[in-house]
Amino acid sequence: MPTYDYVCKDCGYKFEHFQSMSSKLLKKCPECGKMKLQRLIGAGAGVIFKGSGFYETDYRSDNYKSAAKKSASQSSEACKSCEKKEKCSEAKKGPDKKGAADKKTA
Repeated sequence: MPTYDYVCKDCGYKFEHFQSMSSKLLKKCPECGKMKLQRLIGAGAGVIFKGSGFYETDYRSDNYKSAAKKSASQSSEACKSCEKKEKCSEAKKGPDKKGAADKKTA
């Protein structure tokens, strides 16, 4: 159920009222008691996604997606053309585990 803003045309009193969309409009001002209330049109709230499955990148433009694919393919080509493939394969292995073995024996 939405919250509506109301203003009294006579006394200027503004307030919010929580009511269903199918409810009748309020007409009587709670402040001055006159039948001069008007419901205001608000901007509303932003869209809120709850739960898993909604990500910022879900709605990327086609230009962004094609540029990302192009960038990814260029970086993989650069690795393939590397002269020292041993360095690349060593970098993928991660840190040397000799230090961890020394700590276990100590």
